[in-house]
Amino acid sequence: MGKATTEDLRERRQQLIDDHSSPAPRRGPTGHRAWWVAAAAALAIVVAGSFSTMPGILQDPLQQDFHWSRGSIGVASSLNMVLYGLTAPFAAALMDRFGIRRVVVAALTTVAAGALLTTVMNASWQFTLFWGLLVGIGTGSMAMAFGATVTNRWFTTRRGLVTGILSSGSVFGQMVFLPALSWTIDHYDWRPALVSLALAALAVAPLVWLILRDHPADIGQKPYGSEEFVPKPAPVTGAARRTLVVLRDSVRTAPFWLLASAFAICGATTNGIMWTHFTPAAHDHGMAVTTASTLLAAIGVFNVVGTIASGWLTDRMDARRLLAAAFTLRGLLLVLLPLMMAATVNPAMMVFVVAFGLLDLATVPPVIALCRTFYGEDSAIVFGWVNAAHQVGAALAALLGGVARDVLGSYDPVWLVLGAACAGAALVSLLIRKPRPAEPRRAVPAGA
Repeated sequence: MGKATTEDLRERRQQLIDDHSSPAPRRGPTGHRAWWVAAAAALAIVVAGSFSTMPGILQDPLQQDFHWSRGSIGVASSLNMVLYGLTAPFAAALMDRFGIRRVVVAALTTVAAGALLTTVMNASWQFTLFWGLLVGIGTGSMAMAFGATVTNRWFTTRRGLVTGILSSGSVFGQMVFLPALSWTIDHYDWRPALVSLALAALAVAPLVWLILRDHPADIGQKPYGSEEFVPKPAPVTGAARRTLVVLRDSVRTAPFWLLASAFAICGATTNGIMWTHFTPAAHDHGMAVTTASTLLAAIGVFNVVGTIASGWLTDRMDARRLLAAAFTLRGLLLVLLPLMMAATVNPAMMVFVVAFGLLDLATVPPVIALCRTFYGEDSAIVFGWVNAAHQVGAALAALLGGVARDVLGSYDPVWLVLGAACAGAALVSLLIRKPRPAEPRRAVPAGA
């Protein structure tokens, strides 16, 4: 009897521990700490996303104040985009080493410092240093790798939903902040707009520190949806080396180069040209900067819808064909864009805004699925490097788009060249060969 009583007490004690460390099955989703962590992460991503469209609305004010060329302004934008892509894989490694909270708070502080220092610059190289380097590193630390790390640690179920929410956070930040920033620049100056962004980043930093936690085990909880308690892993000191090893191995394969090439064109035709040069291009046709910025924000609204729809389609059709279709339609829109530009918003421009918004991020789910098909458990790191190619393409478009405008006096040739590049990306997407059943060893279907 004594032995049975001892066993009963042990079982009851373990049950109390399990009840304390796991979510009650009938509680709402916000009852688990994971949802608060996701909300804090989303808030940081939203603020970081608001920085990405600033170069587009800063071009005219900086030209007026400093008489810089669009090409020199584009150098800072290009460096920003390159570092945004290159920082992400290593930021994920730093999160494994030092924790999510420390890295994200440091990133928010860095972008705030970069924005504040930009307000006191007086030379183009300072813009490259403050905005290109500091803001690029800071925002890159809060890119897709950050959202993936939070999702993988805190969620076992509903990962797709959380990933979608966090992925759209950057676009939502552009949508929320861009019209207000444009209005501030039009009615006051570009410096108050940057100060506002810096204050937003500094205000979010303490909230992230208070709410965000590195792992559910830190507060004695299980990941959301998990049946078992997951101990917190030890800091990974070799994570950065693994990132480089995965890069070394993946560059020896043809699918990596095909995916990287297609995604580089994706970056050139979205972040690189649209978020940097659409506003000044529309202004060249007589459209107010505030109006053009509002159209960009509307594109951001339809980005969310397009990304969710693309993810749904990726589960149901060949990811290569979906990727090729997205590039084909995007290229057609870019070729037709010069015919739609006008001083006022017309029906054709509204069609462009809706269609381009639906296609803007539609390439992301099929590219992630193809990385998973070819690279298995290393796919997240491989996608990080493919996304770096995306940012390199964006950087080149931001730089060369400004140079082309300076030399040719118009953006029209730029839209035509990038439309043709999309046709090339569609062809490259179809050339990506499906792996044979025996290779790679850890592959899974693209729609899984």
